[in-house]
Amino acid sequence: MAKLTVRDLSVRGKRVFVRVDYNVPMAEKDGQMVINDSTRIKETLPTLRLLIEGGARIILAAHLGRPDGKKESSMSLRPVAAKLADMIGRPVAFADDCVGDRVEKTAGALKDGDILLLENTRFHAGEEGNDSAFAAQLGKIADLYVNDAFGAAHRAHASTAGVAQVVAARGGLCAAGLLMERELKFLGDELESPARPFVVILGGAKVSDKIQVIDRLLEKADMILVGGAMAYTFRLVQGYKTGKSLVEPDATPVAARALAKAADRGVRFLLPSDNIIATPVNTGKLNKKGKPVFEFQNARLNDSLDIPDDAEGFDIGPSTARRYSEVIRSAKTILWNGPMGMFEDARFAEGTHEVAKAVVEATQNSGAKSIIGGGDSVKALNQAGLGDKVTFMSTGGGASLEFLEGAVLPGVAALSDKK
Repeated sequence: MAKLTVRDLSVRGKRVFVRVDYNVPMAEKDGQMVINDSTRIKETLPTLRLLIEGGARIILAAHLGRPDGKKESSMSLRPVAAKLADMIGRPVAFADDCVGDRVEKTAGALKDGDILLLENTRFHAGEEGNDSAFAAQLGKIADLYVNDAFGAAHRAHASTAGVAQVVAARGGLCAAGLLMERELKFLGDELESPARPFVVILGGAKVSDKIQVIDRLLEKADMILVGGAMAYTFRLVQGYKTGKSLVEPDATPVAARALAKAADRGVRFLLPSDNIIATPVNTGKLNKKGKPVFEFQNARLNDSLDIPDDAEGFDIGPSTARRYSEVIRSAKTILWNGPMGMFEDARFAEGTHEVAKAVVEATQNSGAKSIIGGGDSVKALNQAGLGDKVTFMSTGGGASLEFLEGAVLPGVAALSDKK
């Protein structure tokens, strides 16, 4: 059932608790934490401006990092308040906690159009545990609830589910923000009955991470193009050599079932016919997690379906990129989730960039609807300078995957249904 949106609310004079996704990347510079990418803040501005125009008294809640229920100065949202103030062009008050008497007093003094950002909700253990007492404390200051944090909607946390339940129990309305509304529209409604041909591009490391997405999309897609390390597990199923490539032997049964289902349903399931490979060499060093650090030497084209015993696959090859690009340019609906290779290394980025260019061409030249399912696909598009040339880029990583799998997201389920 469709959910209420922020457009459906009467907000003047009301305290509106808005869950946002301000889990932004930060780094220390000259003794201060500096925001490296403010995209997630920017994405919330339309919702905030609508609430300001409506006369709401806005209370923002978010998490940052993984402080494990303790205060960590490096994970404070204070720099976010300053950045938001710059971006929205008005003062943003900051509370040094998210619950308690001082927070309640500050929230109670808000005037129409004012904005208050609460400190990191994960400084309290009750946030991730969705503790009812903690949710009740958060909900004390809310008349209405808005969730605009799709990237956190797959977690049943106090600020994503518990507060909504507290507000609803008092008769208050709980609605999706404009960003959340767009996520639900493009990842849900638009893919329910897609214009055809419907082409799905899947990449990333593991088949096991995406097998439920693959299974569900096999019900709808005309073609599925596979890249990234997950392609090697499918090749293993087909009896080819995968060298030192990342494969999941335990996932071969589910990969085999996916190939069989594709054949049964007449879905073209394309795998790479050539690869960019390299030889991994142990440096003798360990990373921060205590795991060996490898150098990848002698990067080269491999135009065989078998990968040499001493080599590892890191990208789709040029022939595959051309083949995939031709298919993508013919599409009317495109869903892309996961890069074609280890695009962070320029030697292994060409396949992902070629796919990105084809997605943009289909969108710009042929009117295709292109939906980018969050995570590394978004990073890759932005890295190529093409992020603003597709139809929609999801802000969710895990949330996008779970939603595409057909899972009910707690942060969405907690919102009020439209009547």
